[in-house]
Amino acid sequence: MLTDHHSHILPGIDDGAKNVEMSLEMIRALKQQGVERIVATPHFYAHREDGIDAYLQKRQHAFDTLMAHSPATENILLGAEVAIERGISELDGIQKLAFEGTNYILLEFPYTSFADWMIEEIENITYNFKLTPIIAHLHRYTDDYSKEQMQSVLSLGALIQFNNEVFETWGGKRFLKSVISSGHEIVFGSDTHNMKTRKPNFDLLLKKAKPEWIKRSDALLDKPKVHI
Repeated sequence: MLTDHHSHILPGIDDGAKNVEMSLEMIRALKQQGVERIVATPHFYAHREDGIDAYLQKRQHAFDTLMAHSPATENILLGAEVAIERGISELDGIQKLAFEGTNYILLEFPYTSFADWMIEEIENITYNFKLTPIIAHLHRYTDDYSKEQMQSVLSLGALIQFNNEVFETWGGKRFLKSVISSGHEIVFGSDTHNMKTRKPNFDLLLKKAKPEWIKRSDALLDKPKVHI
């Protein structure tokens, strides 16, 4: 089952789909590209939210609004793209931001200089809440992180999520291959936000990726569910 592990299709909750019409257009495009399962991962920035429960209420409202307009829409799982911030691992209930029915949590590094505290936050989330981190679009940081810093991230043993855009550059493909050859588990996602500048792009993945890479990605959510 072709799966999009990273998307911003829920209407009006973040910088993704602005309304239901855009949401449905994005979903239709993904379906036309063969995607059968979508994980909706709206941004979660702790410093902007009024707590996890308030965020979950907003996310549920956005999902319910979408479903009310298209109840036939199926195989959408709820998750979040959680920004790594100082103290994020101390948030009570952070496990509620994991992919629905699993212990996988999508974490995004900040677009700032690398710092050791970021690794510490991920380690604390992993061990204190028994969650399995998925690092969002790590390929975007290859120009900003040194080899040693990137190795610190990879040594976490987290899953690595690649946006399909990685196949657009030679450097991106080289980094992807190096991560795969080192034995890391990977997943793919569109990280789609709209139908213009960041549109669904699984057609690119299907054209450029090796079938075994896609199969490896899609198998993740077929593993036994974990109730948290």
